[in-house]
Amino acid sequence: VHIGGQDDGALTAFDVATGEVHWNWDGDGPAYGSPIVVELEGTRQVVTFTQEHMVGVALETGALLWSRPFVTPSTTTSQTPILYNGRLVEAGRANGITLFRVVNEGTAWTTEDVWHTDEVSLHMTNGVVADGVLYGLSHLNSGQYFGLDLDNGEVLWTSAPRQAENAAIVHAGNTIFSLENDGELVVVPHSRTEFSPIQRYEVATSATWTQPTLAGNRVFVKDVNSLTLWVVQ
Repeated sequence: VHIGGQDDGALTAFDVATGEVHWNWDGDGPAYGSPIVVELEGTRQVVTFTQEHMVGVALETGALLWSRPFVTPSTTTSQTPILYNGRLVEAGRANGITLFRVVNEGTAWTTEDVWHTDEVSLHMTNGVVADGVLYGLSHLNSGQYFGLDLDNGEVLWTSAPRQAENAAIVHAGNTIFSLENDGELVVVPHSRTEFSPIQRYEVATSATWTQPTLAGNRVFVKDVNSLTLWVVQ
């Protein structure tokens, strides 16, 4: 986890059983997203957005392997990195979306862009991937859903604008569940051609900022005031 605050934090590895600190890296303050653990170029590493960068550090030691400058307005990067076919998706407000690869040549680590688009972007919403398509809610056009081909960066479709200010998106198989910040759960099938919701449900009476949790036919929804269990019949 990346603990701390503005200009003062450390990406830290804790022992789950004891709380002992194995290592920490304090090269930058934290962002609002979460780190992931992946294997790139044969090396297990922790990849995360920080206050002003995106970085990869060695899982065993915490040593910095590579770093890319990345800043969003008001330093509000809220994304969790996404791994796709050994490459990483980089997204954030006013930065569009980029797919890049990490390259290791001896002891030198670098990154290379595969493609970039400014047609859509992400802010306070993580995307999900199904069959090579990234689904998300762009902050552009006052909240617009999109489907993007991760192999070439082509935006396959966009919804009408003004869908929602924010959404927490998860998926099960090829079904996308988007919990919008006003308490509406939108159920969307995987599609390379259009945004065509199956159903919309009102599942909360106050603002929803937390990811919905899917467990079998159950959906747990946390809003500002309560936790609710919904059952799919």
